[in-house]
Amino acid sequence: MTIAALAFYLFAICAIAGGLFTVISRNPVHSVLWLILAFLSAAGLFVLLGAEFVAMLLIIVYVGAVAVLFLFVVMMLDIDFAELKAEMAKYMPLALLIAVVLLMQFGIAFGAWTEAEGAQAARAAVAPEGISNTAAIGMLVYDKYFLLFQLAGLILLVAMIGAIVLTLRHRKDVKRQNVLHQMWRDPAQAMELKDVKPGQGL
Repeated sequence: MTIAALAFYLFAICAIAGGLFTVISRNPVHSVLWLILAFLSAAGLFVLLGAEFVAMLLIIVYVGAVAVLFLFVVMMLDIDFAELKAEMAKYMPLALLIAVVLLMQFGIAFGAWTEAEGAQAARAAVAPEGISNTAAIGMLVYDKYFLLFQLAGLILLVAMIGAIVLTLRHRKDVKRQNVLHQMWRDPAQAMELKDVKPGQGL
């Protein structure tokens, strides 16, 4: 068995175990930690496939941001997980039925899997010999599909601004900082000196 095959089986087992324990773990903090293991294992599989750019994105975005955010939210919020699990137990038969249907669909898809005739040639055209996967993705995104990439970023920016505008609420009973008022204040009026006599209070 080669080193690549051994690494594949190791990452695959870790990914499956991480996903399984994420679902069945009783402690939500442990579930998030198992989820991080599954993400790292999936990143290792992407590295073995030669997609190191996607692997680094998986680590930076999901492990470094999303999973850590989940961990902080779970640790900071006082949620009654026992009550939530009791509610989830009622939907367990439906969830098992959906899982069986999904497994059957995966089996049918893998059973009928065939590689297209021009797949190898198309893959070689996208990433020619001597060019790394990251460089090939950069050539596609920032050269061939540059306009579409910028338009996608603009759409996400507009969506983010719209979400902020729709959810922003100005409350009048909240004391807010006025930067200009702080900058223009007169030091002579901002402070007042009191001559406190010994033994007396203010």
